[in-house]
Amino acid sequence: MPLGLMIALTLGGCDQKAQGQAAGPPPAPPVTVAQPVKRTVTDWDEFTGRFEAIEEVQVRARVGGFVDSVQFKDGAIVHAGDLLYIIDPRPFEAVALQADGQLADARAKVELAKRELDRGLNLVQTSAVSEQVVDQRRQALQAAHAAETQAEGTLKAAQLNVEFTHVLAPITGRVSRHLVTPGNLVQGADSGATLLTSIVSLDPIYVYFDVDEATYQRNSKLWFEGKRPSSRDTPNPVEVTLTGETKPSHQGTMDFLDNRLDVSTATLRSRAVIPNKDLSILPGQFGRVRIIGSSPYEALLIPDTAIATDQSRKIVFVVKDDNSVEARAVTLGPLDDGLRVIRDGLKAEDRVIIDGIQRARIGAKVTPHGGKIGGGKS
Repeated sequence: MPLGLMIALTLGGCDQKAQGQAAGPPPAPPVTVAQPVKRTVTDWDEFTGRFEAIEEVQVRARVGGFVDSVQFKDGAIVHAGDLLYIIDPRPFEAVALQADGQLADARAKVELAKRELDRGLNLVQTSAVSEQVVDQRRQALQAAHAAETQAEGTLKAAQLNVEFTHVLAPITGRVSRHLVTPGNLVQGADSGATLLTSIVSLDPIYVYFDVDEATYQRNSKLWFEGKRPSSRDTPNPVEVTLTGETKPSHQGTMDFLDNRLDVSTATLRSRAVIPNKDLSILPGQFGRVRIIGSSPYEALLIPDTAIATDQSRKIVFVVKDDNSVEARAVTLGPLDDGLRVIRDGLKAEDRVIIDGIQRARIGAKVTPHGGKIGGGKS
């Protein structure tokens, strides 16, 4: 080999060796770290619930007859006392007029019986009439009073029938469609009353849900220990998330717990009252119901994105004082305002990797940059 080529190769190898020594080890990867958020939280239990109206009425005809008119718009909000239907009142007005005449006749007979009795009482003092005649006239007055009372009852019943020809809304709420159109004959209460429509109240509204036996036992234990008020005697707060929503939009209070568990499902039927001022919730809707599951306590919280899974364990990566990475097994609690409660495994002063955990290696060093945990209340 020519001497010049050997010298060139030797010099080239020396340059590469010098460059490799100058490069050194690769830099530690950057990560974002933050200390856990510390605040007072309350655990919540969540269930699937169905809304039901507090009041629901099937509006039926109380007298029979032909429907004259429908006085409401299908699906509208009606108030107690609003006119819904008019049934032809003329036959009932005629009966009421007849009953009024019978009452007037009965009252006239009472007046006549009174005068005859008074006359008999005066004549008996002079022995012009016998005591037997006076007793007969006294009995005739009593019979006249009885006939008057009967006539008053007949008139009142006839007047009620006239009143019932105007079908009124018994409650405030949203009315359904009209089931009978004008011109149709409806039956009254005495012969299978015809269903005319229905009304459901909307504000407030009930939400029913079933609590599993394990949750009921845990809450009962907390109540006995004085750590959580019982919903039987305390209107515990409730939050409801409607279908399609990501966070609770309605708040209410507990109203009822059943007196026994369902033997087929081992659940306890529960109920809450939810204000519905905008009338956006309808009976029959579903929602996710949250009810307090603990008394307030101090907790550490981090975002779910900072939590990794190692087989069956949940772990977070913590940067130690020498900037090396340590894995910590943690016990998770519920979500609270977008952050995950850490029940065990972290300290308030720990620097948790919240961004860049894919670049972290246990035991290896990183370049930490300070960050802030968001998504919750500070």
